Amino acid sequence: MPALLISGAQWGDEGKGRATDLLGSKVDYVVKFNGGNNAGHTVVIGDEKYALHLLPSGILTPGVVPVIANGVVIDLGVLKQELDALSSRGVDVSRLKVSANAHVITAYHRTLDKVTERFLGKRQIGTTGRGIGPTYADKINRVGIRIQDIFDESILRQKVEAALEFKNQVLVKIYNRRAIEADEVIADLLSYREMLEPMVCDTSLLLHQALEDNKTVLYEAGQATMLDIDHGTYPFVTSSNATTGGLITGSGIGPQHLTRVISVIKAYTTRVGAGPFPTELFDENGAYLAEKGHEFGTTTGRPRRCGWYDAPIARYAARINGVTDFVLTKLDVLSGLEKIPVCVAYDVNGVRYEEMPVNQSDFHHAKPIYEEFDGWTEDISDARTFEDLPENAQKYIRALEAMSGARFSAIGVGPEREQVVVLHSLTDD
Repeated sequence: MPALLISGAQWGDEGKGRATDLLGSKVDYVVKFNGGNNAGHTVVIGDEKYALHLLPSGILTPGVVPVIANGVVIDLGVLKQELDALSSRGVDVSRLKVSANAHVITAYHRTLDKVTERFLGKRQIGTTGRGIGPTYADKINRVGIRIQDIFDESILRQKVEAALEFKNQVLVKIYNRRAIEADEVIADLLSYREMLEPMVCDTSLLLHQALEDNKTVLYEAGQATMLDIDHGTYPFVTSSNATTGGLITGSGIGPQHLTRVISVIKAYTTRVGAGPFPTELFDENGAYLAEKGHEFGTTTGRPRRCGWYDAPIARYAARINGVTDFVLTKLDVLSGLEKIPVCVAYDVNGVRYEEMPVNQSDFHHAKPIYEEFDGWTEDISDARTFEDLPENAQKYIRALEAMSGARFSAIGVGPEREQVVVLHSLTDD
C-alpha cells in the first residue's frame, strides 16, 4: 500500500508536473492536497503542452484516478474551464473525484484578495489575487463554504449571507467598493451542482480503501517548501502547507502509508513574487537563465526571479519534508555557461551560516557564499544515462547531491517527457 509524495524544494515552478507525469504509468491515483489555482503545472506530452492550475496532473494519464482532496480550495469556474478545455482535446475527465470537505473560492474571496493586496502598497505579499488566502482565512475562522454545502441550498444561503454581512462592510466602508449581493454568489455556486454531483465523494475514505487494496497513490503538493505557511519565508508564502505534513491533514490518510518523499528541485533557483531570495541575479546571468529556461509563471505569466542553486535551501527542504529522492530539473538550461556558481552557505553580518537562519531578518540580509564549478558546452538533451552526460555536468550533479541532503534519482535534460536521466527508481521501496 505505497503512498508517494512529490513536493517542490524551492519557491515553486520546479517541474513537479513533469515528475508526476514521469510516474504516471506506475500509479493508480494522483492526489492534489493543498493550494488552489494559484499555482500551475506544465506537462509536455509529445507535441502537446498542457497547463494545469487546479487539476492534478495525473488527469492526463489514462487509467489514473485524479483526486482533489479536502485541503484544496476550489474555484469552481476554473475547475469547469479546465475540464472543458481538456475534454475538447480528447482527454477523459470523468475519472475526477472531489472531496465534499474541500472549501470553495467565491466571488467575494477574489475581490477581497485583490483590493487588500492593492491597499498594502509597498508591503504587498505578491499574491496572485485568486482568492486563495481569504478562502483559507474563512476556513480557519469557521465561516467557509464547502463543496458539500452546494447540495443544501438552505445551508448555503445561511453561510453566504452570514459571511457577506461582515465582508460587505469591509468592501464598502474601507475599500470604497460596491457590496456583493448574496443572491449572485448563491446562484453562481448552485450553477455548478450538476457538474459536481458525479465527482463529489469522501476522498479520505476513497484513498484509504485504495491503499488497503495495495494501490499506488501519488500525492502532488501545490506551491513548494519555501512557500509553506509554517516553514516558508513568512509572510511571503502561500496560505497552506505545501510540505509533507500538509499531505496528512490535506487528504485524510495516516502517515504510515507514506513510503517515498520525492522533492523536485531546479539546477538553479527561481521565485515569483516578493520576498527574500539570497542568490537572485540582477545581471546578464539572470537574464540568460530567464530566457533560456522560459521562466514565466504557468498561472500568472509573471517573469520569475532567477538565481544560482542554493544548497542550504535544498538541505532545509530535505529535512522539513523527510526527502528520500530529489528530481533535478532543467540541467540543460545551464549548458553553455563557462562557470556555474553554487551557494554553499550564507554570510550574515560576517557570520557564516551553513543552514537557513532561523531568524527571518537574518535570512533577508543573507549574502550567498559561492563555490564555482566548471561548465560544459555540449548539448545534453539526448542524454539518457548518467554516463551520456559531459564530465563537468556529472561533477556538478554529484557535487549538488553531496551537499543537498538526499540522493538525486532523476535528472531532467530537456522539456520533453522522455528527456530524463533516471539514476534510481522512484517507486521501489
